[in-house]
Order: sequence, then structure tokens, then C-alpha cells
Amino acid sequence: MNENIPEKNLFMMCRKLNTGALSALPEGFTFRLCKKDELNIWKDMHFDDKNTALEYRGYMDKFFDDVYAPYGDLFFERCLFVCDNKDKPVATCFSWKIYDKITTLHWFKVVKEYENRGIGRALLSKVMSELKGSEYPVFLHTQPSSYRAIKLYTDFGFEFITDEYIGARKNELDDSLPILKKFMTPASFEKIKTVQAPKFFTDAIPKDDINRF
Repeated sequence: MNENIPEKNLFMMCRKLNTGALSALPEGFTFRLCKKDELNIWKDMHFDDKNTALEYRGYMDKFFDDVYAPYGDLFFERCLFVCDNKDKPVATCFSWKIYDKITTLHWFKVVKEYENRGIGRALLSKVMSELKGSEYPVFLHTQPSSYRAIKLYTDFGFEFITDEYIGARKNELDDSLPILKKFMTPASFEKIKTVQAPKFFTDAIPKDDINRF
């Protein structure tokens, strides 16, 4: 998280995977699933320091209870880790089906000390390439502070959704684009594309429901 960048809702959609963005995991790192006794590790790794992780633990507990817990062990069958040569989780991401019809990308994160090593691109490559064609389009929620991840998402074929609201959340794309322009390289910013969300997607998300992605 970047304290100087405001949190604003952004939504993206990938209609077709750009296979040219795929890459392999760097040497010394491996993929594996999150274990049940690592749930708190997963909840904390999305934040860059222990104090922030503690501050948001209530939010993470509630999100897990609302979105994943009703499906039993499915979270642990989906949640992917990248681990270093000591089996320490250093990155995470996975796909999750909401309302049994919409494929969403959840909780993409590379631990700060491991950024800029190609781990995030390799992780997205695995998650996105393992989806079947029928599972596209893929949707995600992000924010301007994740401008490095947004660069990757764009490389893989994600476009910003332009609809004013996604469920009960206001889409703050217009406010966010100047922020992204400031922090992204000109070449990366120029690759940004926009698209209107398909009707099946907007119709499926209740305006009074919990945020599931």
C-alpha cells in the first residue's frame, strides 16, 4: 500500500488471455497451495508491515468468513502460493467463481522484498493460463496504489471497466486515471484500454450484497 495514493475502486476485465505475456517462475521458487495452518500468513502477507496487517486483520477475517468459509475447503484447493527455496510463501493469487458464473481474480500480491524478480508475472501466468476458455472473461477489483500490478494486468489483456457502478461500489476510473498517469511509465499508461462490462456481469452483482472480489 502507498499512503500517498488514495484508495479508489477500479474494475478490470480480461476477455482473452494475451499469451505473449506468459512467463516461467524464476529459479529457486516453486508453486504450491496454501495449507490450513497458513491462513493467517495469507491474511497478513497482503500488507507491507505488521502494524498494517494487524489493523486490517478484522477486515480479512470478515472477508474470509463471508466469501470463502461457506465453501468449506475450496479456498485451500484454490489459493496458490509462490514459495522461496525455504518454502516461505512470498506471493499469492488465485481465481474464484462468484455467483457460480463469474470468474474473478483474487488477492494478487508479491511480498515487497520479492518484487521486481518476475515472480508476479509468473504467478499470473499460471493462474490465467490454467483457466478454460469457457471461464473467460475474468474480472478483478484493484486500486490506483496497485499501479505496478495494473501494468501486469494490462499486459495479460485486462481492460478497465467504464460502468459507473459495479454492484453497490462506485467505479472511480475517471478519478484514478490521472493518478495512474503520474505513477506509471508513459509506455505502460498508453497501453491502458477501457471496455463496458457485459450485461451478464452487471446483472449478476446485487447492489446490496457484500463485496466478493
